[in-house]
Amino acid sequence: MTWKKILTFPPNIGNTSGSVMKMIDLPQLQKRIYANKIAKGFNTTDIYMEFCYMQAELSEAFEAYAKKKSDLGEELADVAIYLLGLAEILGIDLEQEILAKIEKNERRQYIKIDGVTTRVGE
Repeated sequence: MTWKKILTFPPNIGNTSGSVMKMIDLPQLQKRIYANKIAKGFNTTDIYMEFCYMQAELSEAFEAYAKKKSDLGEELADVAIYLLGLAEILGIDLEQEILAKIEKNERRQYIKIDGVTTRVGE
């Protein structure tokens, strides 16, 4: 039997409220975002430009945060959309990469040295 990990938001940590969790299928979102780029005639070949567009969206999100604008969530969504689209263009299963990185980060060990959090082990 094969099990697929599905990210749930918010995480089901200590959830005793019985609320329904939303499940997000990142590979499906990647495909949907890519299909929209194709349908609209957006860039899917200039990888350097995709990184620039993503940086621009990140800057817009920072500006929304700094200026306390109401569209911060939308700007962060734009960053995620560009990231997922880029992952699809490059053939990267971002869900798999995120889960692997989370597990790696959870295994890392840190201590404070002179007030600075420092990694001391994997």
